Amino acid sequence: MKKIVYYLLAILSFAIASCGSSPKDRVIVSSKKTKTTSNPSNKKIKSIVSYAKTFNGTRYKYGGTTKKGMDCSGLVYTSFKKENIILPRTSKTMATQGKPISLKKVGIGDLLFFKTNKRKNVISHVGLVVEVRGTIKFIHASTSRGVIISSLDEKYWNKAFALARRVL
Repeated sequence: MKKIVYYLLAILSFAIASCGSSPKDRVIVSSKKTKTTSNPSNKKIKSIVSYAKTFNGTRYKYGGTTKKGMDCSGLVYTSFKKENIILPRTSKTMATQGKPISLKKVGIGDLLFFKTNKRKNVISHVGLVVEVRGTIKFIHASTSRGVIISSLDEKYWNKAFALARRVL
């Protein structure tokens, strides 16, 4: 029985397009009910960012949501879930939550979305803003380096950037 469940989970995780996904709890956060602030002193934002940073150095694992392995949307999903904020499990669907904001208004706790697969031209990666001091730094799960903090000033990420959204 366990083998069948693992087999079905494996098939489902490959069937959904994103940097990582498995169809876990799918409660959608309505942008109308969320508080919109990028104030780093906000306890929830601080907690989310702090928790995300505990995964720094964790290896990349497609569909992963634990210290054993993590993908980009798994990192964001898990970090927000710690504060009882349930986001969709894929970066593509996450990009529909909250409200869109300009890069000039990005704050700690906001989400950055990227199109890393130019052939498909869809959202395929997400990062969580952890610092805004002249440059925007975000934590994410890289397929090659695992969970790391990167800068939007890096050529690759700057070119792949698609949009920013605020959930809290």
